[in-house]
Amino acid sequence: MSEPAVLVVGAGPAGLSAARQVARAGIGPVLVVERESSPGGVVRHCDHNGFGLQDLRRPLSGPAYARLLVNRAEAAGARILVSTTVADVAGDGGVQLVGPDGIRTVRPGLVVLATGARERPRTARLVPGDRPSGVFTTGQLQQWVAVRGLPVGRRAVVVGAEHVAYSAVLTLRHAGVSTVAMVTDLPRHQTLVAFAAATRTGLRVPLRTSSRVVCLHGHGRLESVDVEDLSTGRVERLEADTVVFTGDWVPDHDLARRAGLELDPGTLAPRTDGWGRTSRQGVVAVGNLVHPGETAGMAAVGGRAAARRLAATWPTGGTAAASGLSLVTAGPLRSVVPAVVDPTDPPRRLLLRTGSFGPARLVVARQGGSELGRHRLRHATPHRSLSVPGAVVAGADPDGGTVELTLV
Repeated sequence: MSEPAVLVVGAGPAGLSAARQVARAGIGPVLVVERESSPGGVVRHCDHNGFGLQDLRRPLSGPAYARLLVNRAEAAGARILVSTTVADVAGDGGVQLVGPDGIRTVRPGLVVLATGARERPRTARLVPGDRPSGVFTTGQLQQWVAVRGLPVGRRAVVVGAEHVAYSAVLTLRHAGVSTVAMVTDLPRHQTLVAFAAATRTGLRVPLRTSSRVVCLHGHGRLESVDVEDLSTGRVERLEADTVVFTGDWVPDHDLARRAGLELDPGTLAPRTDGWGRTSRQGVVAVGNLVHPGETAGMAAVGGRAAARRLAATWPTGGTAAASGLSLVTAGPLRSVVPAVVDPTDPPRRLLLRTGSFGPARLVVARQGGSELGRHRLRHATPHRSLSVPGAVVAGADPDGGTVELTLV
């Protein structure tokens, strides 16, 4: 294998889309490194329809979508190396790979981090009680069902009501498990209305809003789940042998931290500009690593867009460190991506996240007390991206200090 010009870490939708775009631009060799035994990311375990709409404009099942992205990347000339872990991105540009053939160091001109995000498990959510079997995250459940073909249980409680929670319900249904309740601490669901309605009426799954799981019971196997109504304080015990903790995403940023990248305090992800460039020269971050909790299609679109812009200015543009005007959020807004912009060349859009439902739908950008721009949102839903045109910060003074985004 020749020394790669571009090394992509992670063979999920974002990494594969970025690799295909760079390889099509004639930059090569392009090497994609994946720690799992098969490429495609977690979507290859999602045996239901709905993937590909945002990037391919057609609906596909998870496995079909993953196969197509893999085939397109390889057809463009990218090579995919599985069962291989990136141990370190050293300061001198060397990248250490650990795989079945041992340890090897490569020196690519550009490293694209597309390591994705993961759900917080029960331990990170500090849910007390017994420690029985039958406790999953969505990713664990999908591997249990789709890869290993193991039995799950009969009655399940799903913790969460964002997009991925509804995917968990479909996986449980495929495994022959009845979902007795979905539980969210927010006042309503955070997915599309059609998804919520189909689950409530078609699958007959009740949604318990303003509620939380407060204890698990079971010796050997889960037997019941205690659910507290936050408005009344009443606790009800539900009989269930399975519980799935969904969402509550955190970026898989271990490699980024070891590489010394600056992290964004709102997302805990690498701080990037509109090109995906990080605080370190020659290192780019894309997909759910940068903005945890996006759909597979949105991650693929982001990876493709960043790779397209970087390829257009290769090699100088691809190796420049992120710099520019800093963006911060206030009020119910929790994060903005990208967190660094060039006001003379703003990104096509900014992605925001809010922490709560509310009537405020107008995003206002201000710098030094002066309003730069505003945009009215279609919705302000937690756990879902709020898309704002990058033009709202186009008039900012590069030397005028931080730009603040807030909801009014």
